[in-house]
Amino acid sequence: MTLPQELADTHARAMPHHAWSVKEFTDLLAGPGVFLVGDAVCFILARVAADEAEVLTLATNPSHRRKGLARAALDAFHATALDRGATTAFLEVAADNEPALALYQGSGWIAAGRRRGYYVIGDQTDDRTGNHRVDAIILRRDLTQRQGGLRD
Repeated sequence: MTLPQELADTHARAMPHHAWSVKEFTDLLAGPGVFLVGDAVCFILARVAADEAEVLTLATNPSHRRKGLARAALDAFHATALDRGATTAFLEVAADNEPALALYQGSGWIAAGRRRGYYVIGDQTDDRTGNHRVDAIILRRDLTQRQGGLRD
């Protein structure tokens, strides 16, 4: 099994409504400034451009949650992005994803904006299209400063 296949499998288990394909992982991994931290059980795919980093996705296999793997991957992302020249990082998270919001906020991320109705979930209905829409919260983190006494 290839790394992109393993990543896609974990992503599908972790986010069945937003799963990325093997081709999407293959293409992203080949892109400029893109890097991976973690492994196929828990990973962050990210990129750095100039002095900004972006978390493209974070996924943990559901059978391995609540073990600190996502926090460790996030710490590794912070360090790697800073080593690659980023001073600020951004990510988007579904407004209803309370565990992820708690993880990010506990790691020094702060709200920087909102994209209304950004995520479309097809198995719930509340609009004409038969889709449920969820806002995306844009979070930001200064990578050069220790955040709230947390280890980086």
